[in-house]
Amino acid sequence: MGTVHAKSLDPLPMHGRDLSVNPDDLVEAPETEQEAKQEILENKDVVVQHVNIQGLGRTKEDLLGYEISDVFHAKNLIDVMKKSHIARQKLLRLGIFKEVEVLIDTSEGTDALPNGLDVTFEVTEVKRLTGSYNTMVGNNEGSMVLGLKLPNMFGRAEKLTFQFSYGTKETSYGLSFFKPQNTNTVVTATLNFPLGWTNHTLKWEGVWRELGCLARSASFAVREESGHSLKSALSHTVSVDSRNSAIFPSRGALLRLNQELAGYTGGDASFLKEDFELQLNRRLFWDSVGLKEWSPLFYLGGPTSVRGFGMYSIGPQSEGDYLGGEAYWAGGLHLYTPLPFRPGKGGFGDLFRTHFFLNAGNLCNLNYGEGPRAHLQKLAECIRWSYGAGIVLRLGNIARLELNYCVPMGVQSGDRICDGVQFGAGIRFL
Repeated sequence: MGTVHAKSLDPLPMHGRDLSVNPDDLVEAPETEQEAKQEILENKDVVVQHVNIQGLGRTKEDLLGYEISDVFHAKNLIDVMKKSHIARQKLLRLGIFKEVEVLIDTSEGTDALPNGLDVTFEVTEVKRLTGSYNTMVGNNEGSMVLGLKLPNMFGRAEKLTFQFSYGTKETSYGLSFFKPQNTNTVVTATLNFPLGWTNHTLKWEGVWRELGCLARSASFAVREESGHSLKSALSHTVSVDSRNSAIFPSRGALLRLNQELAGYTGGDASFLKEDFELQLNRRLFWDSVGLKEWSPLFYLGGPTSVRGFGMYSIGPQSEGDYLGGEAYWAGGLHLYTPLPFRPGKGGFGDLFRTHFFLNAGNLCNLNYGEGPRAHLQKLAECIRWSYGAGIVLRLGNIARLELNYCVPMGVQSGDRICDGVQFGAGIRFL
């Protein structure tokens, strides 16, 4: 919480009883005496004459005026301590100080008032360069993430962040710059806000991507996409979520709509992408829950989508490389039940569920010279589907692990299947 230092108010003229006490006597003082002293501190008028900030290096003093301004409005010592603590919290939230301590003292100097106080914030700035290293696992892939951060870059709480991610599926770079506005509002690329019973997310994303270091066996279609590309995209997501749990819901529904538009704010990637996800949950009998999902996206297959097929291994391909598609749909019916005989009920056993599922979907490219009816007919052809059962483990309320026995059906030429046991780990599952 930090430390607040305050000297004795002996020099201040008082109309109540003397507050200069020995610390040992203070511990043993009667409760009535403590209450009387508290009342004097609350009622005695004081004036905060000066607020000083010590320990500044590269930080500009004008940045901090808003955070400490309320301290000057304090009317008594208790109020000074409260407002100083609030100001300390604001300074820490800027993310440019490692430590902030507060010292309250009587005013000194020729302009000192009898009841004047000086408040001093002793700050320790964060380092100019910090780094981080971590690993991430999600949606059946893993990655190593290295990050570099330059906090308070120009002295007004700016932050430059560089992130490098090396994963089993892809390698990516990220560069972001944050500039605070009005010192207490940070302007970033994402804005989240509720509207009625819906939640909205507005996002701008700039991505500089390089596809390189291709294997000798890479198809010509993949090689055509190699090199640098720059994407600048605006997206909007609206969701309605009435589920009682994100991982093991027993009731409620989820509707998520997303639109992404790239190419109109710069970059060499241009597209319009729309997708939606619908999920309905209902308790059937005892603690069994039925789940129905629908999610049209751009890649299909794997333990997090249509189970029983390899990761992203459904749809158009070229020389063994799966290219994805311009449209697809996927749906699933799921039945979750507690473990047989309920071992560990009320404890560790509640993290597990028995899982029965039926998945289906299809992915294809579109011929834009044809009409919507031809597109729907193409998506209805050669449907892949699978069924099976397994065990699901909940990891907190964020992710889960699945171990399923899968039976793929409707397999087409070129599809890579996983007939039998399939393991999946991720955040979002079909």
